[in-house]
Amino acid sequence: MGLPRMLRFKRSLRRSLNGARVRAVRRLSVGWMFIIVSSGLTGCSNSQRQAPEPERIAVHTHQIDGLTVRTGDLICTSTGGKSMFTGFLWRAFGMVIPGAVDHIAVYVGPGGRCVEAGAKLRVITFDVTGNTWDESKMSKQRGPLFDALYGVAYPLAGRSLSREEEARIRRGVASYCLKQAEAKKPYNPVFTESMTENAFYCSQLAYKAYLGQGLDLNTGQGVPHIPGTDSIVFPQEIWSGCEHERAANRPPGS
Repeated sequence: MGLPRMLRFKRSLRRSLNGARVRAVRRLSVGWMFIIVSSGLTGCSNSQRQAPEPERIAVHTHQIDGLTVRTGDLICTSTGGKSMFTGFLWRAFGMVIPGAVDHIAVYVGPGGRCVEAGAKLRVITFDVTGNTWDESKMSKQRGPLFDALYGVAYPLAGRSLSREEEARIRRGVASYCLKQAEAKKPYNPVFTESMTENAFYCSQLAYKAYLGQGLDLNTGQGVPHIPGTDSIVFPQEIWSGCEHERAANRPPGS
């Protein structure tokens, strides 16, 4: 094979591989919907409380598996969990999401109250039972989302914010997320459409909540560069782009 022909072949192969990667990422939304249906999703009932305005929100502190969370901090999980069949399906889904972190929930308080977009196919609030992340005990609230606590990401850490400014951002993030839950915004299966506010996926909800406070969590850190996916906000890049703390029951590495 001559040199010009070899170069043309390499360029053609590179274009084919990049196209395959983009198609695979676009199919994630279809895979997500299939896994949820296969997991036996039944109903979407979840009691929502009226979302207060930011100035009426207190900044809460809570402990989950020994990790401290404050209003606006991000709970990061990896899929799998304890249920054999459903856990297997979620692990299969997690394998196509770059990085070790597959899902994000926003802690708002009081107590163990959080907001997420996940297996209920809409934005919901749920409560962590006690001070332990036990996905099986939370399944009635969250649906068949069986995940293990990976750690907590702290988007405001290391930013040299005043106490008043940090509290304002935390309240704003909580208010934004609670309003999406109150409105029962649907799940967003089109991961590339991260700027819409008509629907949300898990990391998009955190991204939009902080973007409204002037902080961009779409850093691109910790995930491979795949052409056509820059607008996707992956859970792993939020984890990698923030100061964070690992859960004690997770193996070493990031």
